[in-house]
Parts: sequence; C-alpha cells; structure tokens
Amino acid sequence: MSIKIDEELCTGCASCVKTCMYDAIELDNNIAKVLPSCTLCRACIEACPEEAISLERDDIKAQKIDLSQYKGVWVIAEHYKKKIQIVSLQLLGKGRELADLLQVNLSFVILGSDFDDKLEELSLYGMDEIIYIKSPILKDYYSDLYTKIITELVLKNKPEIILIGATPTGRDFAPRVAKRLNAGLTADCTGLEINLETRDLLQTRPTYGGSIMATIRTPSSRPQMATVRTGIFSMPEKVKKKVSIRKIEYEFKEKDSVSKIIKIISKTKHSVNLEDAKVIVAGGRGVGSREKFRIIEELAEVLDAELGGSRITVELNWLDPDRQIGQTGKTVTPKLYIACGISGAIQHIVGMQNSEIVVAINKDPNAPIFNWAHYGIVGDLHEIVPVLIQEFKKLKFEE
Repeated sequence: MSIKIDEELCTGCASCVKTCMYDAIELDNNIAKVLPSCTLCRACIEACPEEAISLERDDIKAQKIDLSQYKGVWVIAEHYKKKIQIVSLQLLGKGRELADLLQVNLSFVILGSDFDDKLEELSLYGMDEIIYIKSPILKDYYSDLYTKIITELVLKNKPEIILIGATPTGRDFAPRVAKRLNAGLTADCTGLEINLETRDLLQTRPTYGGSIMATIRTPSSRPQMATVRTGIFSMPEKVKKKVSIRKIEYEFKEKDSVSKIIKIISKTKHSVNLEDAKVIVAGGRGVGSREKFRIIEELAEVLDAELGGSRITVELNWLDPDRQIGQTGKTVTPKLYIACGISGAIQHIVGMQNSEIVVAINKDPNAPIFNWAHYGIVGDLHEIVPVLIQEFKKLKFEE
C-alpha cells in the first residue's frame, strides 16, 4: 500500500505536513510530496481539507463500490455448549442503537446446530431478524467454515456494518472475512458511533500502547467491520417484538474443513472470572512490591471481592496474568471498582471504565484515575487501606 497525492486537487495548504508526526511529507513547489519515511499511519488523509490524499493498494486495483447497496447492521453470534456468549448479547444492544440511527434492520447471525428451541428466547434481545445457519458440524467452531459462510452471506445480503466479539474466536475469523471482502476491520473497539451525513461507522480504540485514542473510519469500503471486547457495552433490555427468522441449512461434512477437532478441553486450570465479579479491588505500581500487595489482597478478602491489577503489576510478577485489567487484559464491569495506586493510563481505563462505582486511592492528586473516579481519596494507600479494612470488618461484625 502507498499514500497517493492528487496533484490537481492539492492546494499546498500544508495541513498534511503539520499533521504528520513522522515528518514524512514535505511541500515541493506547493505540492505535497510523500517521503520514504512514511509509515502509512493515514493521519494526512484525515487532515487534507481538499481530499487530495488517499491510500492506494498496490496489489489490488482500486474499485469503487456503490455504498448505497449496503444496508443493515449484523451481529455475529458466538456460542459455546449451546449457550450464546454474553459479548454477542452486549453487541445486540449497541447494534440496536446503530441500526435505529441508520433506520435499518438489526440482524443476529448464528452459525450452529442446535438452536431451534432457543430462537424464541433470543428474539427478546431487540433484533429485527435472526439468520440461523444450521449444520451439525457447526456445533463447534471451524475457522475456514465460518469464513466461507459469512463471506457468502455478506456478498449476497450486503450488510452495512458487522459487529463481532473480540474473543479468540472472533479475532480468528474476523480478519479472514475482512480480507476476502476487501473490507475495513477495526479491532478491540471501545466506542462505536455513526456519522449520519456519511453513514460512516466511527470506531474508537486505544493506540500507541494505549497512550491515545484513535477514531477510525472506512469511508470507501463496505461492510464496516469492528470487533469489541466483553464488557464494553451494556446488555440490552429484553423486549417483545416480532422477529423474522431465516433458517439456512448447510450440508457440511468433516472433510469439508481443513481442520479436525480431536478433543475440546474446557479449562486446564482454575481461571479467574473477573468479567462476572461484582466487586473488584485492583492495585497498580503505587502498591510498591509483591510483598506489599498483601494489603490489597486483604481488602479484597474483607469485601468478598476479586483481586485485579494493572499491566505493570503482571509484568513485575506481582500478579498472575489472568488478573490483569486493561486493553491487553480483561474488561470488567463490576458494581464497585477500587483502584489502589493506579495512575489511570488509557490502557487500563478501557478495561474498567464501565464500572458502576469507581473509588480511587492515589497519593498524586493529579493522577488521571481521578477523572474517572466517582470517589477519590488522595493519600498513601498503605495508610488508607488498613483503615478501610478495619472499618469494613466492623461493619461485618455488626451485621
């Protein structure tokens, strides 16, 4: 791929030069020129007021598509042991919002084998249509079959937006489908909005290690695809409405897939389920050391809470990896989140920003975590947390 400058449209305004953080654009006779140091970050494309800059794919001839042919919002269901995963239901809530703004239908696409008796219950989650792809082999996940089926469905039905859970399964097939469709895909989104003038999906995600938030759009390709992690959006309220059910049967055999499932192992060891925790006590670098983390563990024990931490606590081996909260860890939505010694970097915030109540304890009054906290305590956590433990123990004793 390469950045292309349309010399006829370029006015030499230098907007792209000012925007480029890599100094990879210069003006040559009042015409923008891309230098070899370009990283294809595409910031210049957004900055150009004349739309004189575009991204050109070297391997594929640029093809303009009729965007008006694409209508509808799809959520691709993920399931395990006949149970639809919670991230898919959460995406139905956001999908309903996007579909209403665009005045189009919301479709729930299920690839499975034994969902006939569950369709009525699933229809309460606000979709307009359920597309049920049924085949005995689809009781389990096969990457190549998912890619083939979804690609065929999209080419035939032309949805405008496709939402997929950012799970190991979703992260596996989503880019494969996007590649076959020559469509844009944004991973691990934390926000989804609609530009009603252009009908573009504005996809927000952390970038540069979580230091900034980027909003990405794919104005010239369809469908617009995004993956979203569990806990980013809320569950939709159940509603009774007429839902169209379209069932399509496929006659797949095991030999139709390049892979073969020999055995499914649910868990190899005990796994911490932070996503379902009602109360979480989390520690950060400010705790000081692995030994000093004991005070955070004690507070969690008193509150019958789960223990969590920021990325640095895992990197320093203070906590196990399955307790990491943030962009590269888990996304949580507890009723109460207590952040102890956590500064509040974006990388961590995206993992806990949907907590119902956030309490922050930090000795730095300017720590970014206080911008997200409902209640803040400025001070040394090693002086504050022991007091909280004693007070909570008193309340328990009185009960």
